[in-house]
Amino acid sequence: MGRREYGQPCSLACALDQVGERWSLLVIRELMLGPLRFSELDRAVGGAPTDVLTKRLRDLEEAGIVGRVELEPPASVTAYELTSLGRGLERPLLELGRWGLSFHDPATVAEMPPAMLPNALCVTLRPPPEADMKIALRTGDREYELTVKDGWVRARRGAARDPRLRISGTPWEVMATLVAGADPGELGAEVEGDVGTLEEMRTWVSLPDAHREGAEAEVAAAAT
Repeated sequence: MGRREYGQPCSLACALDQVGERWSLLVIRELMLGPLRFSELDRAVGGAPTDVLTKRLRDLEEAGIVGRVELEPPASVTAYELTSLGRGLERPLLELGRWGLSFHDPATVAEMPPAMLPNALCVTLRPPPEADMKIALRTGDREYELTVKDGWVRARRGAARDPRLRISGTPWEVMATLVAGADPGELGAEVEGDVGTLEEMRTWVSLPDAHREGAEAEVAAAAT
């Protein structure tokens, strides 16, 4: 069966023709953090049948959204990455994720895989345009670099260069620290560096009221 298309003279329909199939946007979500081998992408996307994932990647390649890259030694294997066209989807996807917070249960943060935390922070944090810094994140035995610039947070796999703050912990601990003000070292994450930066990041948290209240209730319940 070929790819289904709307065939309408509408730019939104044209966009959905390229990325509207199931799993496509989750593939892009994972590649926003950097290149991945097929096996890594298969695990990260979570639940896509292998043949379906193969087809989605092929379709995204044909559309020029995803490309292949040879990883440097010692890996020396082929991986998938977003093209410049594909990277144009990063901010729209973050905005879609922000819209989706209205349907997200904050209690499920305890179940969040560590690999999902960097993108979750990009969705949750809305820094002011003048903020310009690097944040180091460590969760699930992996390191990530968060770049704050021009009113956005951009996450990438790998160690951060000259970060202003280092934050380490599970997704629940990191979110509890930023969203609900949990004290580092108690319920919260481990924090090293400029404490003022942590307080600044807490002011960037932007959540629907019900979501924030639910998160604060989760931390309060854990504290008791």
